[in-house]
Amino acid sequence: MDFFNEELGLKIPGHVAVILDGNGRWAKQRKMPRTYGHKVGSQVVEDMLNIVDDLGVKYFTVYAFSTENWKRSQEEVSTLMGILRWYLKDCVKKSMKNNVRCRVIGRKEELSPDIVQSIENLEEKTKNNTGLNFTIAINYGGRDEITRAVKKIAADVKAGKINPDDITEQTITDNLDTRELPDPDLLIRTSGEQRLSNYLPWQLAYTEFYFTDTYWPDFNKEELIKAFEKYNKRERRFGGVKEDAK
Repeated sequence: MDFFNEELGLKIPGHVAVILDGNGRWAKQRKMPRTYGHKVGSQVVEDMLNIVDDLGVKYFTVYAFSTENWKRSQEEVSTLMGILRWYLKDCVKKSMKNNVRCRVIGRKEELSPDIVQSIENLEEKTKNNTGLNFTIAINYGGRDEITRAVKKIAADVKAGKINPDDITEQTITDNLDTRELPDPDLLIRTSGEQRLSNYLPWQLAYTEFYFTDTYWPDFNKEELIKAFEKYNKRERRFGGVKEDAK
């Protein structure tokens, strides 16, 4: 589902997923607390929404808070939740103005009631918007997502709604948090780390990966275009081979 951008002369991936990494290290380099990096990083997400929309991206999915992030210090988790509270409320107004549809994936029931209410409000208010599809992974873990999907399918089998022999890959896909989304075409991870960190493991089966040493607070349009240029040099075969391959 690539889109060709005439001005850039590049194919633009339809669905871009991002691991927003390096906020804390970026702040530490500036002798600031890690929490400062998260605040700046949230603003970069705001800026990037406008950039990807202008370039032709249709789906943009970010890893905001993982199921493992609860292990961080109480101060950092508290700050992240505070940023999230502000962001979810601010996002409604901006999303309505820019015709952005917002979704949140992850284990929502473990979040504070006021955050859950803000998520529900954001999704309800923007559900009919027809522009960029913006998805935020909050309290999300890929293995947890798959486990929850398997439990749903098992319950349907027990209830006689589905025969075990009829379970396919599509059955699992249809029970994931991302069931309304196409699989990502490109994954970007900032800060130099080169692992998935439990992010969308099912959905990234044939996604192209791009790793950059740039910390997320420094990520901008120029850095995004570099990722797209690399993406354009990849040949996506989805397990097949080139016709002229011997």
